[in-house]
Amino acid sequence: MVEQEQPLLDAFIDVYMSSLKYLDEFISEPAQAFHLSFEQYLILREITQNDQVTLMDIASKRQVTRSAISRQIKVLLKAGYLQQQPDENDRRRLYLLVTPTGAKAERAIRQRINQRFQGWLDVYGDQRAHEILDFIRDFSQVTQMKK
Repeated sequence: MVEQEQPLLDAFIDVYMSSLKYLDEFISEPAQAFHLSFEQYLILREITQNDQVTLMDIASKRQVTRSAISRQIKVLLKAGYLQQQPDENDRRRLYLLVTPTGAKAERAIRQRINQRFQGWLDVYGDQRAHEILDFIRDFSQVTQMKK
């Protein structure tokens, strides 16, 4: 590394230590009141918005293993937010359905998330929010290419 780049690296480390590592906590907070992680909320949201969703559908869409999604879904089932219904034509295939309790939780969490997001827009404005989003997408693409 060129020595003149060290202050830039130090600045990135400082920002990470003082801000970015807390971003996950900030994003996850609305779901915590319902004893869910943000990832579990996103699964609940996916099932709320779509019919005939299976565990494999979610795993494929998120590009993760079946077991990773299964662990998340177990929490949602245990909390009473989801239930499983066998396919009439293939009893081995289980559809995930949102319970009334799950639908209520999803709505409440979504409202909290929307309020937080609106707060971000109030601070940064629409244009800056799009610039931040574009940067994150670019960063993600470059990172994925290097794997």
